Amino acid sequence: MMNYPLTLVHLLERAGRYFSKVEIVSRFPDRSLHRTTYGELYLRARALAEALTRCGIERGDRVATLMWNHCAHLEAYFGIPAAGAVLHTLNLRLHPDDLSYIVSHAGDRFLLVDDVLVPLLEQFKERVGFERIFVVPTSKGHVSATSYESYEDLLKTATGDFDYPDLDENEPAGMCYTSGTTGKPRGVVYSHRSTVIQCFNVTSTSFHAIAPADVVLSAVPMFHVHAWCHPYAATMVGAKQVFPGPHLDAESLLELCEKEQVTFSSGVPTIWLAALQVMERDPRRFRFAPGLRLIVGGAAAPEAMIRSFDRYGITVIHGWGMTETSPGAAIAPLKPYMRSLPEDERYTFRAKQGFAAPFVDLRVVGIDGEQIPADGNTMGELQVRGPYVTGSYYATAPDPEKFTDDGWLRTGDVATIDSEGYVKITDRTKDLIKSGGEWISSVDLENAIMGHEAVAEAAVIAVPHPKWGERPLAAVVLKPGAIVTKEELQIFLQGKFAKWWLPDDYVFVDMIPRTSTGKFLKMQLRETYRDHYSSV
Repeated sequence: MMNYPLTLVHLLERAGRYFSKVEIVSRFPDRSLHRTTYGELYLRARALAEALTRCGIERGDRVATLMWNHCAHLEAYFGIPAAGAVLHTLNLRLHPDDLSYIVSHAGDRFLLVDDVLVPLLEQFKERVGFERIFVVPTSKGHVSATSYESYEDLLKTATGDFDYPDLDENEPAGMCYTSGTTGKPRGVVYSHRSTVIQCFNVTSTSFHAIAPADVVLSAVPMFHVHAWCHPYAATMVGAKQVFPGPHLDAESLLELCEKEQVTFSSGVPTIWLAALQVMERDPRRFRFAPGLRLIVGGAAAPEAMIRSFDRYGITVIHGWGMTETSPGAAIAPLKPYMRSLPEDERYTFRAKQGFAAPFVDLRVVGIDGEQIPADGNTMGELQVRGPYVTGSYYATAPDPEKFTDDGWLRTGDVATIDSEGYVKITDRTKDLIKSGGEWISSVDLENAIMGHEAVAEAAVIAVPHPKWGERPLAAVVLKPGAIVTKEELQIFLQGKFAKWWLPDDYVFVDMIPRTSTGKFLKMQLRETYRDHYSSV
């Protein structure tokens, strides 16, 4: 067979040749909608690649983006790797101190930044070494008010006389840093090959099944693991794309899903839980495209949420992955013969994180280093390997805490695996509650509590206890106007878990703190309530 490299250049060329009239829609900060096509994307991404090359960018150089989800960011997704450089998406929700560390550690040379994000840039720019900064116009008045170079002027320097470098598929194409909630963020570098293989999985009918007829809305920020690779995959098959810009609130997402008749979207559970509350307040308000599918990951999706969306004709498909796995490593569709199972059993499977994606291997390992039995009950650490799973961190010494001697990534997730191969994440290692020498899954408790009709969100944490070492405490956010007592929640959980699993107390809060990617920030909750059981 021919030695044909798997590179992002092929995806860009394919889009320009076959899908030039397919639409790309972006919502800008002022809420206006900008409409373009893959034909225009092709020309502008090539212009960006040529312009960067003329500016002196060389193979392997890092070009950072500090941008929301929109068409210009998609141009960078292709134009930067097409120049032989590395797309480094910066998480705009991080603290400026973290951003300055990440930029310096990555050695980013250039930056593309949205005009509305220049104030954020100015909080850390003096601590980093950007050689050139180009401002992307997304709202009126911002570009002229800055002292930086114009992204549009950069594109105008291209002549159209450009040949792609002869790229090897194993060269780096992009990089993303972990959230760093338990230490300094770590860089994960994605190759052209790993990204293209992820695209094949994302378009596979056995995985996310993005198809040419779909309208794909990327609600996952484009700075977070390539928006789960959905913009790349949608481009590969020529699906219409819709980008929400900075408007990721529930009302805006639902309105855009209806207006553009979106058929496929994605996001962490907190986004869709908020959307569900809006829909429940007025069930007849929105008319979505038939067969709308939501890929939910980043944290466990409560079974109650999956059931609720089903009532609206919207299918939630549960998945699992992490920055280190590009990210899609597992998916939880029902196998054909499972469709005849009783309803409760079907939902039990759909609420798990699923079985391994093609080309990915998963295993669950006990404390003794041996694989645990596939009984769906025994817990151990989830480990993963595959062609788009990182084998090391960028510019970081080998870490035996993250990689096994036989080449598996240690995820830090505690999980079970059943006889069908479905993995269920029961906790993060750092969040697992160890009470009286036994493990309690905070995730299982949270999902059960969120099944109560009065509860919007719940986070369960381990709190030091003078007798048992640790005991669970539940932080609960109620739906607007809802009322429920601690005693009622305790009764609601009885029969679902062993008595010693149940939280010793509940605290009602206005909101649960989140990480930069929308996950519950339990570290902050543990600090806030660390003395809650000290007087027991």
